[in-house]
Amino acid sequence: MFEYELHQIRSAELIRAAEHHRQVREAQRAAAHDSEENEAEGQVDSHRPRRFRFARAA
Repeated sequence: MFEYELHQIRSAELIRAAEHHRQVREAQRAAAHDSEENEAEGQVDSHRPRRFRFARAA
């Protein structure tokens, strides 16, 4: 019975730790998203090379 109780306690601790890590990650994403919006308002930031809008004439 004692081992079962230890297992239940450890399981609850792991669940709490996972929830804490999830909340921290969500907060970091939200902060990064907010800072990106504030820094680059009106700017388009893509990681692809820029393409010409029109095709080249032959």
